[in-house]
Amino acid sequence: MDEKNRIDTLNNIKIFTGNSNRALVKRVCDYLSIPVGNATVGRFPDGEIDVKVNEDVRGSDIFIIQPTCPPVNDNLTELLILIDCFKRASSARVTAVLPYYGYARKDRKDEGRVPITAKLVANLITKAGADRLLTMDLHAAQIQGFFDIPVDHLLAFPVISDYYRKKDLSNFVVVSPDVGGIKIARLYSNHLNIRLAVVDKRRYGPAETDVGFVIGDVEGRNAIIIDDLIATGGSICQAARVLKEKGAKDIYVGATHPVLCGAAAEKLANAPIKEIAVTDTIPLNEHAKSLGEKIKVLTVSNLLGEAIKRIHTNTSISSMFTEQ
Repeated sequence: MDEKNRIDTLNNIKIFTGNSNRALVKRVCDYLSIPVGNATVGRFPDGEIDVKVNEDVRGSDIFIIQPTCPPVNDNLTELLILIDCFKRASSARVTAVLPYYGYARKDRKDEGRVPITAKLVANLITKAGADRLLTMDLHAAQIQGFFDIPVDHLLAFPVISDYYRKKDLSNFVVVSPDVGGIKIARLYSNHLNIRLAVVDKRRYGPAETDVGFVIGDVEGRNAIIIDDLIATGGSICQAARVLKEKGAKDIYVGATHPVLCGAAAEKLANAPIKEIAVTDTIPLNEHAKSLGEKIKVLTVSNLLGEAIKRIHTNTSISSMFTEQ
């Protein structure tokens, strides 16, 4: 597509954001060759969120890029208020773009007297007025079914797998840190054309896990542990130690969302992990930055930008992955 037609195609699209990840939004807009939308997202003296859109958006196709990462409640509330603002400003369509979907861990009632917060957040986004959702690597894929609006679910595996493809993969194995991650780990295994192994993990609480044994041959091989996110770092570090005990050589980690809360950075720094590749769905916090060269940040801006362009032009998004 030449530059003139590209501009004509995107002349009615506007991208806005709150305060959660402005650097990512700038990179997405650079990919699309459009400016970041002009909006003020600040605070009243009492701490309440104050939003004002400073340009005409009537009849526009609006995309609000706002990962609901820490501080989760602030970022989620900013998103909801922005959606309401654009609906009241007569935008033609509002798409909520959540590169990271917070409150996703509670996606079912696995015991009595607990909420399903993933469904609650889906209700809030829909009731606020979003016409569709674009997200990436949900913690549980079935969350898509909580929405009564169209959902486009992107995978970061093209970005992370292409990064590892540049290494010599002749002696590598892809490792899922638990049974639940086998499907996405197999995707990497097939894409990189290397073997697959699984670490048996049992979860006893939000931050408590126990690693048992490894299914598959890792002895004498370099391992790439693949996961959707790193929160406390406990599971990843335990998996890395078990792999070392089973004779693995260098251990790498690939994860989409670098939540890295609490003492996660310290755990990862002390774990037998050579390198951690994450994406910029979430900005690195100060603790994560202390990992220095051990952590590598890959951008998903082109992936998000291409998906936004395809939504705007009513073009297939699934073909982005079948073309890989």
